[in-house]
Amino acid sequence: MKQPAVYIMASRRNGTLYTGVTSHLAQRAWQHREGVLPGFTRRYGCTLLVWYEFHVGMTEAIAREKQIKAGSRARKLALIEAANPQWRDLYDQLA
Repeated sequence: MKQPAVYIMASRRNGTLYTGVTSHLAQRAWQHREGVLPGFTRRYGCTLLVWYEFHVGMTEAIAREKQIKAGSRARKLALIEAANPQWRDLYDQLA
């Protein structure tokens, strides 16, 4: 399903976090999980989709991504904990 989304990938509970934006969340999360593209998530093992938020348009999604990235680690952890306290991999919800 194509829809703009902001998401957070993690290496493990309270581990390394990566915040991104995409128009196709399922495909992008799969790419991170499988390590098919070089970069931060592959280098640091960020394979768990622990938080995401859909948006109406890409402009809004990019603005939200920038807001999250500008925030503290504590704020990112609070976002994850509020929506996904067990830090489950949410990838299966997308299929």
